[in-house]
Amino acid sequence: MRAPRLNRRLELEAPQRVPDGAGGFATVWTTLGTHWAEVRPGTGRESAGEFLTVSAVPYRIILRAAPEGSDARPRPEQRFREGARVFRITAVTEHDPAGHYLVCFALEEATA
Repeated sequence: MRAPRLNRRLELEAPQRVPDGAGGFATVWTTLGTHWAEVRPGTGRESAGEFLTVSAVPYRIILRAAPEGSDARPRPEQRFREGARVFRITAVTEHDPAGHYLVCFALEEATA
């Protein structure tokens, strides 16, 4: 197994609920840190909504491992941001038997 090529700078973000001033809550995204990663695209798909078309592309994002429970370890409810691009994390597991790297399965969604 070759070592991943960590050449993309991604910001790890976590959702945070804040009061919206009208008795409800809004979601804001808080940056937890920066990761260097290898981003591998999968095969995309497109689905038609009532008023728009949504395309979803799965990605495998490989990065250095962080200990279980650490804020630096990605979790499924979080996301990565690269500029205007957002990758929603759906699952996280070890990439290699020694646990040196993690692989995050993520979706990039865009509307057209």
